[in-house]
Amino acid sequence: MAKQATESIQSVLRRLKGGDWKPVYLLTGEENYYIDQLSDFFEKHVVEESAQSFDQTVCYGRDVEMSAVVGLSKRYPMLGDRQLVLVKEAQDIRDWEPLIPYLDQPMPSTVLVFCYRHKKMDKRTSLYKKLQKVGEVFDYPRIYDNQLPQWITDYVEGAGYTIRPDCAMLLADSLGNNLTVIANELSKIFATLGAQGAVTAAVIEKVVGISREYNVFELQSAIGRRDVVKCNRIVNYFAANPKSNPIQMVLPTLYSYLVKLMIYIQLPDKGEAASVLGVHPFFVKEYASAAGNYTLGKLAACIGYLNEADLRSKGIGNSGTVTDGEILKELVFKIIH
Repeated sequence: MAKQATESIQSVLRRLKGGDWKPVYLLTGEENYYIDQLSDFFEKHVVEESAQSFDQTVCYGRDVEMSAVVGLSKRYPMLGDRQLVLVKEAQDIRDWEPLIPYLDQPMPSTVLVFCYRHKKMDKRTSLYKKLQKVGEVFDYPRIYDNQLPQWITDYVEGAGYTIRPDCAMLLADSLGNNLTVIANELSKIFATLGAQGAVTAAVIEKVVGISREYNVFELQSAIGRRDVVKCNRIVNYFAANPKSNPIQMVLPTLYSYLVKLMIYIQLPDKGEAASVLGVHPFFVKEYASAAGNYTLGKLAACIGYLNEADLRSKGIGNSGTVTDGEILKELVFKIIH
């Protein structure tokens, strides 16, 4: 059967540690982080470390034919009770046809794993259906930007720590949509905290280097309040530190914020705001407060300012002498005035 993202990676790993191995696994989907996590687990746990030199084979889809993979899978283990055949970058395999007869009678002592990265295998094919029936398919879709704060919260709490929604948002806005990068930074934070503790803005600033005072999350909050002084401080900091706060990352975040604010203003039932906007209920009060500072007409104009700034940052309509920092300063001035 296929396991979707409803089963957390921690739950999957706990279940696999029981050692009830299937003869074949397909790890697929656009979210490579999960595929890498499971692939590493199979490498470390299917075959005892002392037998891995003999009973563990790792190959790559672009370098191997499926007939060779099947041949490897039909071998008996040399030292242990089972062997692992792990095929990385399996999406590069040209011909899957030789696998189908093997799946009719797989070797019970072989654990065959395919890592099908960057995309999903077609679920309509007989091959996919047979892989589901004979073994287990782990299918993980990409995590979208609006899901990142909750993913971070779940990851932190699953590791035995706590984090406030605003700190989860700070990490999501600053680190981008790369779960491997986020997990690596959280590992550094956990190492600093020790066995338990809270992932606070101060800890994030100390370990990850994200300023708790000068970040895009604080900028959008200041824009919502039309806090001229705070906005100026932040954009001046951004202008002085363009590598840490590139305009290409700032603009999409501000665009998303202003669009959600437009949606909030038009909501007939504000009680549904969290689910409609796709935000944690913690942040709804911020949208409610900002809604009193902007009209729909002003927000529509702000979206236009953002589009213009985006084009100028890409060199369109820009003389080349205006820096990204200056573009951002002008944009924020137009939004809050």
